[in-house]
Parts: sequence; structure tokens; C-alpha cells
Amino acid sequence: MQLRPVVILSTVLFLLPVMPLVSQETLSVMSPDGRIKMEFDVKDATKNSGSLEYSVLFNGKSVINKSALGLNLEGGPPLGSDVRIEGATSSSGIDDYPLRNTKTSKVHDAYNTIRIRTVESVGANRKLDIEARAYNDGIAFRYLVPEQNNISDFKLKTEETEFRFAEDDTAWVLALPNYRSSYESEYVRLNLSSLSNQGGVSSHFLIGTPVLLHQPGVAWISLMESNLETNSSMYLTNPSGNWEGHLLTVKLSPRWDDPTFAVIGSLPHYSAWRVLGIADTPGKLIESNLLTNLNPPSRISDTSWIQGGKASWNWWVDNVSKTGRSEFTTEVMKEYIDFSAANGLPYFMLDAGWSKSDDITQLNGKIDIPELVRYGTAKGVKVWIWLYSGSVMKQMREAFPLYEKWGVAGLKIDFVNRDDQEGIQFYYDVAKLAAEHHLMVDFHGCRTPWGLLRTYPNVLSYEAVLGLENNKVGRRDSPVDRTIFASTRLLAGPMDFTPGAFDNATEDAFVARNEAPMAMGTRAQQLALYVIYETPFPMLSDSPQNYENQPGFQFLKDVPVEWDETRVVSSTPGEDTVIARRHNDDWYLGAMTNWQPKTLTVPLTFLGKGVYTAEMYEDAADAATQPKHLRISTKSVSSRSNLSLQLAPGGGAAIHFSRKDR
Repeated sequence: MQLRPVVILSTVLFLLPVMPLVSQETLSVMSPDGRIKMEFDVKDATKNSGSLEYSVLFNGKSVINKSALGLNLEGGPPLGSDVRIEGATSSSGIDDYPLRNTKTSKVHDAYNTIRIRTVESVGANRKLDIEARAYNDGIAFRYLVPEQNNISDFKLKTEETEFRFAEDDTAWVLALPNYRSSYESEYVRLNLSSLSNQGGVSSHFLIGTPVLLHQPGVAWISLMESNLETNSSMYLTNPSGNWEGHLLTVKLSPRWDDPTFAVIGSLPHYSAWRVLGIADTPGKLIESNLLTNLNPPSRISDTSWIQGGKASWNWWVDNVSKTGRSEFTTEVMKEYIDFSAANGLPYFMLDAGWSKSDDITQLNGKIDIPELVRYGTAKGVKVWIWLYSGSVMKQMREAFPLYEKWGVAGLKIDFVNRDDQEGIQFYYDVAKLAAEHHLMVDFHGCRTPWGLLRTYPNVLSYEAVLGLENNKVGRRDSPVDRTIFASTRLLAGPMDFTPGAFDNATEDAFVARNEAPMAMGTRAQQLALYVIYETPFPMLSDSPQNYENQPGFQFLKDVPVEWDETRVVSSTPGEDTVIARRHNDDWYLGAMTNWQPKTLTVPLTFLGKGVYTAEMYEDAADAATQPKHLRISTKSVSSRSNLSLQLAPGGGAAIHFSRKDR
């Protein structure tokens, strides 16, 4: 009999009784709409025991074939390789909670869940539980090693999880060189069979998350992880020696102090969630809130001081002053604060070079931060400061109280470049201590996010993307990659791409340069990125002088950074993207294409009732050769309207819809 609902934190649970299992029957959990089903069993049920496996179906079609589950702990065979199922508990609930500074302000997602208890059939009879949740937009599962007499310490060597995809899916994979990267690379389109180590390419790199996959005629799939607390990061590889192997397996980032182990701890121990978003279109994966659903509620009681906002920034343009020279001085940094104040930007982001190289509590004589804060406060502008992560690891307990005393608003912490167990703990330690001193955080040189913003909403954003800065040294940032990032990197959450380049260039005219940097693609595309790429702390990366009296700058001043609702109109990785986001009653839309010009028909069904004024910033008729040129216009539209957008090569469109009857 179903019990009455019990509220636990922000989740409503409907508990069902434990199901004792005498035989090794197949257990399953299904999404509330019945479209996604995850099944569990043991490989050789005839012997009443065997290796633990799972599979996943979508609309009755196989997405994941039977795949292994298990943990390889010190002191015995892999836990899960020879087990029997003792029982299971099913329940259902609704994740119902508010969010700040992200793609939605309110989450209300129903799910069904199952927890399966297993015990080894031989040996030490160790216990292992599997917990799985099925939502309408995906499934997630994690391991629990409960307290037990047969395991004294939790020492995890490897994880045995497999993802045996039913077909040779097309995959967009983030190719990383090792376990110490900044997740700043291209997402490469490959079929799973090409990742086989039999003459394939996967032996040359690790695959970072998120991974986007397409099984034609069946589903679009995202593979990610959530709630990493006390754990290390998941990478993926295809170890099969068979070109038919449509397989990805888990590789955990090893500890730096002892690479024999990935995770060391005590019992009970919960692994991170393994998350599979599953949908009919890639856009539904972008709209999903699976990662925040699977993280704990906010640990910050008063969040009123946490405010997203746009910032001027001195680094991308190499500290250029009004004179046109590069000058890293307090007086020149005040010019950036003046620019923020004049244009309604709440922040100035001061980048590297202000502290002593070995002491982030000491100024080096170039920039007077307390004076900058005082100057900014008088003009209504708050100051963020850049920090090297290695110094933060050593000095944060001394430094963070000092920054609070100075009046600093937030910290950009760079070059983390680690995601082992201690590296992941660093993110949590920073978030917690920063919150205690009313400091917001933007991680750079880091791994992709995993939903931490729900638990610590003072962590506003992450880099973990091949961003605009690459225009200073090469050609790796292009409109093609930008359309791919919208369907891949964006799946994980906030992305500090640092857009806003106003010296726009065609593919042929582009020149990589450190001073007065350019960016490939049109100005309209740069405007569109402020809607398409989610981040509550976006830079206006170009110099104040480059924005002065320039067409399109008004949109950058108007566009919000926090959203109540997100609708993906269309998204084809590597081709084009159209995303609409709502802030209060207004909607904003961003559209972009690769190097191919396109005509996109955009239905405005996402608009509310009534008539709206659409303020449109589009590629001008000559934008294919003059990429700075915009066509700015207004028109009346409603939810019954369709817009025809003409996008130039590397082009885009940015639109603000405001209600006429307000």
C-alpha cells in the first residue's frame, strides 16, 4: 500500500514497501511518463547469482544493452562481479525547489526510484547497494557501500561501470590529454566504433564529460555525472579491441598522493551519480535540470548577497587604457570601473598580476585593490579579483577573510587543472569558505560543472570551454565550435565563454593577436551568445573604447543574466542553435550558425499571451563581408508569429521581446 507523502528537504517522496526477492527476477524503474525504463538483473540468474548488470530502454527501444556494474575495492574481487539480489525498495517523488542565477528559477520534476540491495555470493559476503532514479528526461544511478563488518576502510581502485550502447551511436566527445587538463578542447564528432582501441583513436586521449550521443531514430543522449562530493571525476574510454564495440567504460581520476586509488574514505560511501539524459531532441537535453536535481539543497541560508551580473574586464584586451596603451595601474583599472558605472554593469573583473607571486594576501605595488573597491563602491560597481588556484589551496583561510574586509565581491580562481578526489574536495572547500565570507566564485582552468550551484549558489560559473581567449593566440575558437558547445558543454551548466568581441572578422580576414584581439564571425553572433550560453557572470570582454557608440551595444546593456525559463527552439551540433529564455515577462532569443549562411524560420510559440515588441539585432545584408554590420529593427509579434532570420556565414541574431500591454 502506498503511504502518505513525506516531505524531505525539497523532495516529496512516496514510499513503497520493501520488495523481498526470493528469485533473481529482473527489477526495473520507469520514468513517470513511461518512456524511459532501466532494468537490473544478474548475468547468470540460473545459478541464483552472478555479475550485476543494467540496461536502458526509451520508447521500448534499447538505448543501453546489458552493461556491467561494480566497484573494484582493495582486498578482494570487484564488488558486483558475483552477487545475489537480497531485496529492493521503490519510491517516487517530486524535486521541487527554487534556483538562482541559472536557466530556470523553479524546478518541478517528478521521478521514480529504486534501491537494490546485493550481497556477494562467495568470499567475504560484502554488501553493495545500487540506487537509481528515472525522470521524464533521463535516468541516473549511483553506488552505495553501506557500513558493514567485512569492509573496514573504503579504498576504491577502479569503477567497473559500462555503457554498452545498443547501436554505433554518433558521439561528440571532449578529447583530453590526461587527468590534469582544463577541459578546454574541441568536441570531436566520432562514431563509437571509431573509439575502439583496435586501430581507433581512444587510446590517445581520455574522454571528458559531458558526452553527447545520437542514436538515429531512437534518441539523443547525454552522459554526465552529478554530486561529486567525496569522489573523483569520471572519464570515459572504449577499451574494446573490436571495431564493433559500442562501448564506453569509466576511468576515475586517480589520487595524486597514491595513484593506486581513486577514492579513499569511510563507510557508508556514496558514489557520484552516473547521469544519462535521454530525449527526442538535443534541445530537451539542454533544458533538463537533472544535474541540479541530484545535488543536495542549498547550504547557504541567506543568499540575498549573491547577485549575478555583467562585468567589464581588463585581461582580454591587455589592460588597454584610454590612451590606447597597455597600462596595468590602479588609475587605468578605474577607467574600467567608470565604464561599468556608465553602462549599468554591476561588476569589474580584475585579472592576474595584482598580488605577490607567493602570497595572495599581499599587493605587489601595481594595483591597490582596497582603493579600487572604495572607488567602485562610490560608483555602484563591485570588484572581483583573479587568483591562482595553487595559492588559494595554501592560503584561502587567511586570504578569504581579508578579501571580505577589503570589500571584494567575488573570486575568479584559475588553473585548478585537477579533478582527483582532493581536487574535487577543493571546489567544495572553496565554495563553503567563500560563502562564509560573502564571496562569489567563478572557476577557470577547471573541470565541467556538475550541479554544485544548487548546493552552493555562490559558485556562479565555470570556464571548462575553449573560449574567446583563444582568438589571442590562434584560430581554435570558431562559429563551428560555438554551435557544438551549445549542445555539448552547455549540458553541464554555466559556461564562462567570455564573449563580447566587437572587432569582428570573416574567416579569411581574421588574424590572431594578443593586443586588440579580433574574433571570427559576426557581431550579431557575439550578441546572441549572451542568450545562448548560460552564465550569470558574463564578461563584456572588449575594451571600453570598442563599445563606445557602437551598434549592438544596447543589447549587451539590456540582456539579463538570470532566467526564469529556457526553451530550445532548435539545436543541431555543428550547424545552428536557436534558444529563447524568459526573464520576468520579457523573452530574449539568440540564434547562431556555423560558416554556412542560413535562413531559419523561428516559431514564437514560447511567447505568452498578448502582443510583443521584438527589438531585433540581425546580420546586415553585407555581413558576409562586413561582419560588424548589423540590421536593427522593431516589429510587433505574438505567439502565433513566425520570424524568418537571415544568418550570414558565422552569423547570428539577438532579439528582445517585451510585452506591449505592460
